[in-house]
Amino acid sequence: MRDHEDQAKTGPGFNRRDFLKGSGAAMAATALVTQDQEAVAADEAKGVVPAKAVNITLKVNGKDVTLKLEPRTTLLDALRDHLNLTGCKDVCDTTNCGACTVMIDGKATYACARLAIEVQGKAIQTVESLRQGEHCDAVIDGFVKHDAMQCGFCTPGFVVATRAFLNKNPNASLEEIQKGLGGNLCRCGTYAGITACALELAKKGGA
Repeated sequence: MRDHEDQAKTGPGFNRRDFLKGSGAAMAATALVTQDQEAVAADEAKGVVPAKAVNITLKVNGKDVTLKLEPRTTLLDALRDHLNLTGCKDVCDTTNCGACTVMIDGKATYACARLAIEVQGKAIQTVESLRQGEHCDAVIDGFVKHDAMQCGFCTPGFVVATRAFLNKNPNASLEEIQKGLGGNLCRCGTYAGITACALELAKKGGA
């Protein structure tokens, strides 16, 4: 009976209860917007500025490229999503597996652990730099020769890590190789092939 009276007072198909529900939701939404605006104003008063995309120049594989990125963008995301250099893989995203390994000023580095903005002015090399036309780096040829890959997700990172290690340790021993490549994981377990490749090249002076 009460619902019928409500409808009679407020018009067919719309009663007082519906009106009150709608009004309450609108008030709650307005309150949330107001709170957000107040939070932004408070941050600005403290000198905290929301992240905005800025121009960032990176030296990648010998070429300077300028990208417009948010300061929080990782080097991994910049390489994959903005430069289409997908050799570095986004596998664990927790700085554990090494699938995203690149060289920064010659040092093997996890691309997911560095912000793009902080590596400006540094020489960045991805696995793509290890092939020029039909010529492949000796590490790539060695991985093929020793069957050092299965699923392939870890392979580009391992190739880069191996090249970086041999550049600094051209006559490394097996133990040194195993320790030097300890920052990369292969879930398929192809370590024997990887170390065989690195050891063969080390006997040739890093080739």
